[in-house]
Amino acid sequence: MSKLLKGLYILNVVGALGYLAVCVPAYLAGHPIYPGQAMLFGQVVAGIVLALLPLGLERLFHFGFPSLLKVIYECFILASVLLGTGMQFYSIPYWDKFLHLFSAALLGGLGLAIFMALTPKDQRTKIDPRLLAIFAVSFGVLLGVFWEFYEFTGDGLFGLNMQRYASGHTLLAGRAALMDTMGDLFADVFGAALLGLATYFGVRRDPKWLETFMFTKR
Repeated sequence: MSKLLKGLYILNVVGALGYLAVCVPAYLAGHPIYPGQAMLFGQVVAGIVLALLPLGLERLFHFGFPSLLKVIYECFILASVLLGTGMQFYSIPYWDKFLHLFSAALLGGLGLAIFMALTPKDQRTKIDPRLLAIFAVSFGVLLGVFWEFYEFTGDGLFGLNMQRYASGHTLLAGRAALMDTMGDLFADVFGAALLGLATYFGVRRDPKWLETFMFTKR
């Protein structure tokens, strides 16, 4: 796991730096590789910060995130920032929905980690796996809803069209205007539900399965 995680850190950071090394000179020469290139630079740089964020938080607060969550997180940052935004993979059909599946499972896992941190050690093995599964699903979906709130707010204040309520300069109406948001929410529910099922069967088989989602002290 540690080798995989280290490889993902390198892939995110070196990949982003390589992107900037190729795209910045092309942009300055007047031949941008991607549309909206100037804005993409800022987002790719932000991706480097996000990729290194877990390491920074761990060193600052002297704890460790669950290794599995860090792997999923780094994969998500790679797919959403460098590939999705920087290299325009969001133009691939359902790329965004795939990431919502991924992020909902990640957030559900984070919910389990928080649940474990707040539950006394002697009570962890007594918790019904059904309750843990319901909590993981609920936590993942809740944060998915908060993300839609963020997109809705950004669209209203800055006209970003993150919820795809417009096609070009044409405002969509009725069901068409809801398709992106509802598709995202469906993906959030399915992604969180997959983690919920894994949680139920994992804990039912072995209560120590939950240790996969435990914070560690340093």
